[in-house]
Parts: sequence; C-alpha cells; structure tokens
Amino acid sequence: MKTAYDVILRPVITEKSMAESAEKKYVFEVAPSANKIEIKQAIAEIFGVKVKSVNTVKTKGKQKRTGSYPTAATKKAYVELTEDSKSIEFFEGMV
Repeated sequence: MKTAYDVILRPVITEKSMAESAEKKYVFEVAPSANKIEIKQAIAEIFGVKVKSVNTVKTKGKQKRTGSYPTAATKKAYVELTEDSKSIEFFEGMV
C-alpha cells in the first residue's frame, strides 16, 4: 500500500512555479504510477489543505549526446488549491 510520501516525491522549484504559488498553484514531482485521485489525497494529507484541481504531465527521458545514460522520465502534478484553503508553508519563504 502506498503512503502519501510514496506518491509525492519532491516539489519543483523554478521561477515559474514560484510565481504561480501566489495564486495557490503548486508543482510537485510525483510517482509515475500515481493518478490524480491519489495525488489529491496525498497533498491534502501531507499539507492539510483543500485541493481544487490536479493536472498531470508526463515527460519522456532524453538520450544525451555524450554518454549512454538517458535522463529519467518524470511525472509532474500541477495542484491548484481552493480559495478558502490555506497556502502551503513550504513555498512561502521562497518567494
């Protein structure tokens, strides 16, 4: 059985994701086998917030020119919180 910490791997920290955090939109790297329902439940359990919607994106791994080690395929989740929900404290100090 998966725990919430098996579903959510790490937050994605980029300029674009930090700009969207002001609008209560956050980006996380998630397990490739996780679906939207599992992601929504995991975010609610870990951070104690209400999730409005979850959008997911899969990226393919790429073959590098120098070397035979490809970059790993990943799955990202774009999470939007409800208006009455509190923000995620992890992202507050980074903006």
